[in-house]
Amino acid sequence: MDTEALDELAGQLRGEALGGRGLLQLAAATGLAAYAVWAAVLMPGFRRVPLHLQVPYLPSNAQQVANVMALLRGRSGKTADLGSGDGRLVLEAHKQGLRPAVGYELNPWLLWLAKYRARKAGCHGQVSFLKQDLWKANLSDCYNVTVFLAPSVKPPLAAKLLAELPDEARVVAGRFPFPSWTPSSTLGQGLEQAWAYDMKEVRRMARCGGTPGVTAPPGASPTGGLSPGEQ
Repeated sequence: MDTEALDELAGQLRGEALGGRGLLQLAAATGLAAYAVWAAVLMPGFRRVPLHLQVPYLPSNAQQVANVMALLRGRSGKTADLGSGDGRLVLEAHKQGLRPAVGYELNPWLLWLAKYRARKAGCHGQVSFLKQDLWKANLSDCYNVTVFLAPSVKPPLAAKLLAELPDEARVVAGRFPFPSWTPSSTLGQGLEQAWAYDMKEVRRMARCGGTPGVTAPPGASPTGGLSPGEQ
């Protein structure tokens, strides 16, 4: 859109009535700006991820973070945030004593933001933000896992977590639950709701047939790790 067109739109917004053409121009300009932000900030991390597993960046609000952390209160051990975005969950986990705390994120802009936030919080070198595909990350030593991911991602992620996490691990999902798992506890309402799943109980329900659609992947050991031939 050229300078004259932008000036015309600005004049209309200052008081002139927007007709159908004006509304169309405004929508086009807004869409272009949104695409520019998407291309610069969000797309770099998505190019390596299949379309059906892509999840747009949407920062969690203070209440969502508080609910997730409340469901992990009193726990210990390595904590991983899958798709860590700007790093706020990783930083809160570290402050709560869940250490080491690590975030997995492909988008370099969000990784930079997360590391900046860590430095600003005085946690530089105490938390980790890795530019790594969460589907390729080995989670077998994680005892606390947090996920703010879309519903379409949950079924394949459930299989990965079942295959890798130890029985003592707890998974906390924000915004959307795992559709075929029964939560051990939950907190909040609407999009601020969080669900906690204890892997030992999830596996017990799977063995008993109490959780439809969930079965332990072939080669999974009783503690959730892959058999030596599949690592």
